[in-house]
Amino acid sequence: MERKEFLKTLGAGAAFAITFSCLHGCSDKGGGENPLIPELPGEGFTVDLNAASSANLQNNGGFIFVKSKQTFTENDVIVVRNLEGNIVAASKICSHEGNPNIDFFEENGGIFECDVHGARFNQAGQPLNSVTTNPLKIFQTELLPNNILRIFE
Repeated sequence: MERKEFLKTLGAGAAFAITFSCLHGCSDKGGGENPLIPELPGEGFTVDLNAASSANLQNNGGFIFVKSKQTFTENDVIVVRNLEGNIVAASKICSHEGNPNIDFFEENGGIFECDVHGARFNQAGQPLNSVTTNPLKIFQTELLPNNILRIFE
């Protein structure tokens, strides 16, 4: 049986059922939220600032990549000690097209930039150029006893 003949035998009902389930599965289930932004369920997660893996955060302008509880990429959060010594945590997932390529640069007091299409964001997550109008997700941080950093929504 040829493919065209097979499709004719399915009928409109089967075609509708297949198409509807596919389109429904691809719909935005986030209630208008950007599905490309990682969510931090519950209490978020912590980073031990004493650990060797956090050594880059000892210096202003240093940053590390860490994995949150929800898996999008291997390292989906960038944690930065900005030039003033404050810690800022942002999504590594660019709000432009969802590429996991956000890095931190010291220029202009410290900016986040996606190395795919050049979207740039300030430390509050606001876009700095016309590549996107979507803000970069910035997470809250809290320094706990024993130099443990909590990252949460």
